[in-house]
Amino acid sequence: MKVVLFCGGLGLRMRSSIDSAPKPMMAIGDRPVLWHIMRYYAHFGHTEFILCLGYGGASVKQYFMNYDETHSNDFVLSRGGREIELLRSDISEWRISFIETGIDTSIGERLRRVRHLLDGDEVFLANYGDVLTDAPMDRIVEDFLDSDATASLLAVPPQASFHTVGVGADGRVDRISSAADLPLWLNGGYFVLRQGVFDVLGEGEDLVGDAFVRLAERHRLAAVRYTGFWAPMDTLKERSLLEDLDRSGHAPWKLWCDNGSAVPDRTSVVLPLETMHGEMLTVTR
Repeated sequence: MKVVLFCGGLGLRMRSSIDSAPKPMMAIGDRPVLWHIMRYYAHFGHTEFILCLGYGGASVKQYFMNYDETHSNDFVLSRGGREIELLRSDISEWRISFIETGIDTSIGERLRRVRHLLDGDEVFLANYGDVLTDAPMDRIVEDFLDSDATASLLAVPPQASFHTVGVGADGRVDRISSAADLPLWLNGGYFVLRQGVFDVLGEGEDLVGDAFVRLAERHRLAAVRYTGFWAPMDTLKERSLLEDLDRSGHAPWKLWCDNGSAVPDRTSVVLPLETMHGEMLTVTR
């Protein structure tokens, strides 16, 4: 199944004065977050990728054109360094299309601009290119194929790092609650889509803010509520937390490695696929 990855983000909240890399190319360990996401999908057998490039597209191309397998794989060096034998490979089975889709283009329009590469694929996957999870994509796809939904998204609880405050008419605070305790679900950025999504996605429109709203009104948008590991990389703090997990050898999203395991403070639970209709879903992007 083909995977469309939106790689044109500027990453303004993560960029230092000397760092001009697009957000998907910002590293976690020895590899960019984009590579981690692609490796996640490859773990489930999805190895045909369509990269929707925008800001910094040249750096994405150059990274894979100059890809060095020895950075993340064991190998044998012989003949005085003139011969390298890889003991395993990351990307030898991958097929990657690099498509320039514009600098300031909406997510929906980026998807429209690669539609010709999806001809013949009734169902395909899509991802924001900057968020990691250990969600069981095989089960998510299987449940989606058994449904009549046009699209589904991974829905996750709010992050627990902020609180909501209830304020009375007198200006006094009468309630403080952790965002994680609220009956809200966030758009997790992992999508399964049918070709029918293009019927509700107009030129220049947004995938979530326009097309998904129409699908929800028609009872054709589904969600997989997931309470396992999910982590965005929108800020330097979030990137630092992911790097700490990677260095510790406890990186839950690395399902392809022995060190991938669920984090202890969040239970990995997938709730059944359900159609979003009357549910409180907060779209954050």
